[in-house]
Amino acid sequence: MFTIGDFARYGQVSARMLRHYDAIGLLRPDRTDPATGYRFYTAAQLARLNRVIALKDLGFTLQQVRAVLDERVSTEELRGMLRLRRAELEEAMAATAARLARVEARLRSIESEGRMSADDVVVRRVPAVRVAELTGVAAGYGPEDISPVIGPLYDRLFPLLAAADVSPSGPGIAHYEAAPDGGGAVVVHAGVTVSAPPGPIGDTGITVVELPPVEAATVVHRGSMDDVLSTAQALARWIDANGYRSAGYAREVNLECPDDRDAWVTELQEPIARA
Repeated sequence: MFTIGDFARYGQVSARMLRHYDAIGLLRPDRTDPATGYRFYTAAQLARLNRVIALKDLGFTLQQVRAVLDERVSTEELRGMLRLRRAELEEAMAATAARLARVEARLRSIESEGRMSADDVVVRRVPAVRVAELTGVAAGYGPEDISPVIGPLYDRLFPLLAAADVSPSGPGIAHYEAAPDGGGAVVVHAGVTVSAPPGPIGDTGITVVELPPVEAATVVHRGSMDDVLSTAQALARWIDANGYRSAGYAREVNLECPDDRDAWVTELQEPIARA
């Protein structure tokens, strides 16, 4: 038998919390001295305390905790509930981390306003290029929409090309277009330069297409494409300030793609026309 202070120490909670649990009927002491009002607990009650704390820390209200424990759920059922709740919390944490990353990208864009030199942008005629590509649809054009689509496409593309005995002859090139159904969705084309003839490659789902030549304003972005916002917006400001207009989505030419995404080097090639 333990005093409330000892039981609190073993359970790593406060005595005040135990008094509250007693008051709401969530965890009553094994015995209360009628003369002094002192509460006493048994070691067996640590099992219920552990369940209370675990459920509470996972976001359940104390009323929900009491309902769960009073139904006498089995250890396996409780473990399943905790796993589900943990997955929900991990998903929420990932969503929060993604939002913070987008905020950071916006801040970097704000901080970089006006920093791009005219020497950073080169207007040139980009020649026609043949690419083998897989396509998918993203809900929007932001990195949070593009990255989950284009990454798996490239993960599939290169093994399929190797199995079909087709070797890349140049850099990866991603390009985009508005989805036919509209609503802001974007068709994502994940490709790589090849010398193979145009058309489908067997039953791989890969198609070889020839991208037409374009007049483009080009700039090099260094770092993860999740952080491309500041570079893309700086390019947009340059295009507007120099009497041009955008004629479509920018192509992304992967000049260097090491394992460290922060070390990527990507050329943005935005088609332009005179305003």
